[in-house]
Parts: sequence; C-alpha cells; structure tokens
Amino acid sequence: MKVLGIETSCDETGIALYDSDHGLLADALFSQTEMHAEYGGVVPELASRDHVQRVLPLIQQVLAQAGLERSAIDAIAYTAGPGLIGALMVGSCTAQALAYSWGIPALGVHHMEGHLLAPMLEENPPAFPFVALLVSGGHTQLVEVDGIGCYRLLGESLDDAAGEAFDKAAKMMGLDYPGGPRIAALAQQGQGGRFKFPRPMTDRPGLDFSFSGLKTFTLNTVAEHSRDGQCDPQTRADICRAFEEAVVDTLVIKCRRALQQTGLKRLVIAGGVSANRRLREGLDAMARKLGGELFYARPEFCTDNGAMIAYAGCQRLLAGERETLGSKPRPRWPMETLSPLPKADTGGDLRG
Repeated sequence: MKVLGIETSCDETGIALYDSDHGLLADALFSQTEMHAEYGGVVPELASRDHVQRVLPLIQQVLAQAGLERSAIDAIAYTAGPGLIGALMVGSCTAQALAYSWGIPALGVHHMEGHLLAPMLEENPPAFPFVALLVSGGHTQLVEVDGIGCYRLLGESLDDAAGEAFDKAAKMMGLDYPGGPRIAALAQQGQGGRFKFPRPMTDRPGLDFSFSGLKTFTLNTVAEHSRDGQCDPQTRADICRAFEEAVVDTLVIKCRRALQQTGLKRLVIAGGVSANRRLREGLDAMARKLGGELFYARPEFCTDNGAMIAYAGCQRLLAGERETLGSKPRPRWPMETLSPLPKADTGGDLRG
C-alpha cells in the first residue's frame, strides 16, 4: 500500500510517500521558522495561509521525487490533531478533497502517535513493548506502549512542555525563535558548574513534569547577572548550559523511574526536543546502565514531518481503518483514546 502523508499541525508543511512493502519513497518539508521568527513565535493565521500555498506544490514534488503518478497512491493520511485548528483544517480539507476526487480512502492521524512511531522508519526500529518519552514544543509525556494504539499515560507536564520552556527561556536571554536549538548551541560554549538550576519535581515520587518554576528561576538568574538589560556573552552561555542540563537531568530521572516502574528495557524518545544531543547522550547512558536500549528517529524526523504521518496512517489503513467524508480535525485529542490495532509479533517482551 502506497500512502501519501500530509502534516500541517503547526508551522511546517510536511509531505511524504510511504510504501508498506518498500518503506519511505520520498519526503519534502517546508519550514515557516524564518517567517515566524520576526514575531518571536508561531502566528496561527500566518501559518494557515502558508500551508495553503505550500501543500499542493510539495505533493507534486514528492510524486516527482518518487517517480510516480497520482494514480499509484492507494490512500492519504493527514494530521487530524492535536494542533492549530486553522493549520489542521488546511491539511484535512486538502486530504479529503484529493481522496474524494481520486477515489481513494483518507484517514486522520494523531500527531503525537506519528511522532511516537517515527523511530519505526529507522533501520533498527524498536519492538513493542517500550516506554516512550514524547517531548516537543507542545507536549512532554511518558507513555507505556504495548502496541500501536495501546497507550498508557504514565506522566505529563502539569504546565509548560519542555520545548516551550526552551523557547521561553531563550526569549528571556534575547535569543531568536526557535529557542531550543539556540540554547543548545550556546550551551556548548558554557562553563559547567557556574550556575546550579533546580531539577523540578524530582524530589518527590511520580512521573509528572513541571517546567514553570525552572523558567522563573532562569528569569531571575538572567536579571541578577544583567547590565543594562543584557548578560555578557559568556554569562549567557553559562546560563544556557545550566538550563539545558537542568531540563535534561529532569527528563533522564523521570525516564529512569518509568523504566524501573514498568520493568521495561526499551526507551523511545520522539518529538522535536529528542534531537537535543545532550538529552540523547544522557538517556543513552542511563538506558545502558539499566541494561536497556534507547531508540530515536534521525534529526529530520524528530521535528514535524510528513513521513511519520504517512507511516502511522499506513499501519492503521492496513488494519482496515477508514473514516467518513467530512471528518473534522481536533485541536485537542488525548492519545489514550485511540483505538488499538491487532497485535503482531513484537519480538518478545523485554521486561526485567
């Protein structure tokens, strides 16, 4: 089955073509980062308008890249939520209109399920079951995954997501949007140990997160070490390093607890923040110490992309899922409400 994937949940237009027999055939992405950087964050109306301009040319580009005609496409998968409602409607309307005119099925895909399954596109994909850390600008969640659609929420952020905290901390330090990569780059130049930031909610049991206090601590630190409203370059780099280390340590501690609590040995990280080098290194060392394994997608599939939507949609379409014409996107959509797919061979239960 050849599935066209359309991702338009926020500020990136992602299109891909996935073949259930031959894997990923082609993908293309247009990022609106440069446009939104002027405003310090995503402007929903601008995002929607840009998706309208990009989606059809990118579909043509992907078909040309794969060397296929549109008649070769068997189905369309699109992001139905969660996300910005205007942006979601662009992808939804495009997918349903094309599916109707081409006489093929369309299926709305959960954005975070797409992220969770993105590592399945790699040469060494994880087998079920595993613990997943979904960490992005809009979500920070720990999920026990027994199969596609078999999700048990273990913990989540009670306020800001980790990626959102990165962006807001970067803004406090006068860094451009998006803040996560900017902080990570400056952290490489920072001196370790100069500042000690808290590791929120690690001194109490449970797997929930909270990053609002860390954000306030960052604001106070910046104010304390600023002159005329600005930190000197080295101080700013040192604060970036302390902030990044605090977020990474918090995520590592919670992931270790999740693995120990569930008895699982496989850990999957997905979402934009999963591209962070320090986070990958910290989680890999932790997983190895516990006798486990860490899995993640290549950097271009950590952020929003069409390939993850095409793959996730393909799995559900192969299982017989279909939707009625006119299905509406959902800006809010708990992942635990998704229907489970019939379990295939998972390669064994890697529990302690």
